[in-house]
Amino acid sequence: MGKLKPAIVTVPPGTTFSEPKVMLATWFGSGLIRPAPGTMGTLAAFPVGYVIVMLSGQIGLAVCALALLVIGTLAADYYGKKSGIVDDQSIVVDEAVGLWIAAIPADKSVGLWLLAILLFRIFDIWKPWPASFFDNRSKGGLDVMMDDVAAGIYALFGVSICALYASI
Repeated sequence: MGKLKPAIVTVPPGTTFSEPKVMLATWFGSGLIRPAPGTMGTLAAFPVGYVIVMLSGQIGLAVCALALLVIGTLAADYYGKKSGIVDDQSIVVDEAVGLWIAAIPADKSVGLWLLAILLFRIFDIWKPWPASFFDNRSKGGLDVMMDDVAAGIYALFGVSICALYASI
């Protein structure tokens, strides 16, 4: 069995990394890192999300997650069409949205953010329904985004419970 070698893959033919849709779909290039592009995208979304919480609180993070869901859907759809793979592994803007949803109850607690990362990755890999529905259907950018939204919501419940017990 060969060792996994770190690598950076290229963007699809006919695109450039400097295109805003490509940068967004790959979450500023983190989705181009191999192995584990989903984990790389999640980790890259953490500092941005944490800064949003520091500047505008939990409501700001929720609003930014919703806005990123809308524009990320367009970027994911574009990238998938250009690569010829609807749910191309390099598309990780969905991980950013999913993590930000999971971390809403974490507020400014770094420990709860780390829990959000862990729970989100578990649910994103496991894909309990309805995440599995969207992942299996994979007809475009919305399906790409929605399986991570579902995973983020599941993780949000776990983080919420821990946040509640941490404040007691």
